[in-house]
Amino acid sequence: MALDSSDVSPCGCKGIRRCLICEKSKGETQPDTFKPEKKTVHHFIYNLEQRIAVCKDGEGASFPFPGVFLWEDFITEEEEKELVGHMDQDVWNPSQSGRRKQDYGPKVNFKKRKVRVASFNGLPALSQKLVLRMQQVPNLEDFQPVEQCNLDYHPQRGSAIDPHLDDSWLWGERLVTLNMLSDTVLTMSLEQGLPEQGLTGEVRVAVRLPRRCLVVLYGEARHRWKHAIHREDIQERRVCSTYRELSAEFLPAGQQAKLGAELLNIASTFKGTPV
Repeated sequence: MALDSSDVSPCGCKGIRRCLICEKSKGETQPDTFKPEKKTVHHFIYNLEQRIAVCKDGEGASFPFPGVFLWEDFITEEEEKELVGHMDQDVWNPSQSGRRKQDYGPKVNFKKRKVRVASFNGLPALSQKLVLRMQQVPNLEDFQPVEQCNLDYHPQRGSAIDPHLDDSWLWGERLVTLNMLSDTVLTMSLEQGLPEQGLTGEVRVAVRLPRRCLVVLYGEARHRWKHAIHREDIQERRVCSTYRELSAEFLPAGQQAKLGAELLNIASTFKGTPV
């Protein structure tokens, strides 16, 4: 029997992170670190066709915004239903900031730079056809993911993810995410501003993610701009799957090529269960 997708599971927040569950249970509100600061923030919207960031109020200058690829309607409604249905038959584990997650990948200690392969048994079976479809795109033709992370967002839990850069020691150039069940907004940000465009203060670029789209971050959008999903941009349940590839260190000729080859072999069996 499928698990209740709207079930409010125990809070998984740690440190300064908050969600609606812990705020209500502790009678707290978001800490000061989450409250808007009195600082200059420039708001832009990503224009997919022109691949530029356009000033939100329409009065400021636009600038090129490379490093984002968006494939609308990457999956059909029937495929979306099948994928989420299979996910809901497995356990969703509480995660930070009101999210729930399912991991298919090696256990990693990024601080100590250690990878444990023991519990990793591959990506899930339904992802095989999706990866083959991704590889039909020229800039993804050699994409070989070794990790898949499913995340479940819900407004009832106040789900969000803070601005961050994904690790680049283990994970490679491209971050690939499939967005399901609802539209949302991916917020890209540079706290230090954009001096080359004459922008001081924080710069934010809102990238609209339609339901059932595939989004790829690479280049500056992957390594320079932080990305986030804000609480106010989760209006309905959202489920996403993020696929990650290996960095050069774990590929042929890299220092850890042997470990990388082992991870690729396991991932490509597509017989995985959440770890």
